Amino acid sequence: MKQHVYYQHLKVMLPSIYRGIWGAAVHTLKTSRGTLPCRFLSTCEGVPFGLADAESIFALSSGHGRCGVAVVRASGPASATALRCMAGVSRSPPPPRTALLRSIRDPISKEVLDRGLVFWFPGPHSFTGEDSVEFHIHGGPAVITAVLQALGSVPGMRPAEAGEFTRRAFQAGKLDLTEVEGLGDLIHAETEAQRRQALRQMSGELGHLYQDWTHRLKRCLAHVEAFIDFSEDELIEDGVLNQVDRWVCDLQAEMERHLKDERRGERLRSGVQVVIAGATNAGKSSLLNTLCQRPAAIVSPIAGTTRDIVETALDIGGFPVLLSDTAGLRESPDLVEREGVRRARERVEQADLTLVVADCADLPSGAQQAAAFLQEHLRSVLPPQEQPETVFPADRLLLVLNKMDLLPEEQRLELDGELRRVSGFPPVCLISCHTKEGVHDFLTVLHSSVKTLCGDPLSGAPTLTQARHRAHLQQCFAAMAQYQQYRDLDLALAAEGVRLALTSLGRITGRVGAEEILDIIFKDFCIGK
Repeated sequence: MKQHVYYQHLKVMLPSIYRGIWGAAVHTLKTSRGTLPCRFLSTCEGVPFGLADAESIFALSSGHGRCGVAVVRASGPASATALRCMAGVSRSPPPPRTALLRSIRDPISKEVLDRGLVFWFPGPHSFTGEDSVEFHIHGGPAVITAVLQALGSVPGMRPAEAGEFTRRAFQAGKLDLTEVEGLGDLIHAETEAQRRQALRQMSGELGHLYQDWTHRLKRCLAHVEAFIDFSEDELIEDGVLNQVDRWVCDLQAEMERHLKDERRGERLRSGVQVVIAGATNAGKSSLLNTLCQRPAAIVSPIAGTTRDIVETALDIGGFPVLLSDTAGLRESPDLVEREGVRRARERVEQADLTLVVADCADLPSGAQQAAAFLQEHLRSVLPPQEQPETVFPADRLLLVLNKMDLLPEEQRLELDGELRRVSGFPPVCLISCHTKEGVHDFLTVLHSSVKTLCGDPLSGAPTLTQARHRAHLQQCFAAMAQYQQYRDLDLALAAEGVRLALTSLGRITGRVGAEEILDIIFKDFCIGK
């Protein structure tokens, strides 16, 4: 009588929308005579399940809340099982990537849960590289809950953890880490420029740049290692190390240019920090409310109304901006106001762009005296390290003269002409938050400044978007300097510098291996010829 080994697996999930019971399964026993037949105890009749099914996952992929269509995705070996149990698909797989209209049933009770589209994605030609199935169902909460519960009752299926589908795509080599991060940025993109940058990174442009550098570093390391191992036998041609020197110098120059991007990509990803600063009652909170078109900050004629930082996120012409209103800068005996002033100055130091607001009513009547007054006002707002002798940082500073409606037309023109004549002055905008005069021109100047700080996400080489990338590239750059430092002293230490550079670069994409170094050695050198 043939022997059978029975392994019964019973897993009951916590009560939730993912509640389900894994069926017990009997698996094969491999002996010296081959694979013995086995018996299966399953919640889906006539469908065999095995241990390989234990790592299949499912989740709602289209986001929570009521919607017209919801997408429920499953990935792993048990995906085909779910397709057969729940969509009534025959044992032969359906055409891949083809929409099938099916009644979706509970695998245990056979009750019809919904009627929707089903897609089959056989591995490795799927997002995760595994067999995958998608159920496009109606987006009501009850329908979604019923389908998730039904998937939970399929043996071998479990709810996916956060990001697990993308993690499997990375582990299957479908995406590198920069593409994974680009995908995450695309999902969270709130402005047009963020979408463009994220889509470019997700398409692999940044990863391809780092992969090119990785390949060149591997080539450098392969040549150095080959020289160390085989140069004494005169099996390596002359000039190998000189060639490596040139390659390392070229890579350092390219990385240095890449690192000197003024954090444009990181700013675009996280938002440009724009801070409104100035004296009390200059109209800073009114400017904040005008820009965000809602009463985000309290406005009153009482000086010192704003005590803390008031923040709001804006979309300025497709670029993300985090706008901060701050306490008026003045000396005060009030402890709370003094703390607000301290926080305001701290925020100005951290700002990418500072909007210095001045009250037109406080300006001297003469244009020259007004220009001198505004220069002193700018110096009182800017931190000491940013106070110039002659030229103010035009790319980090805008001077906003509020309450222009209080100035006669002749005085406005005279003041504007004088400020244009003064060299080293930042861009100046005259506005009235009360009448909205000049606001449109101010927004144009603000958009231009923000665009300069972020750059065009579609032009030029791809930019750094993560602090993690910058840290690893700086480590890579320093390691290549180690190669140059020890090149003539100890070639083994020099090679270690290249190896450390390669490791740091590989941490950005998540791909680096010693086996590839050996492949290049044997490809580029005919050792022992």
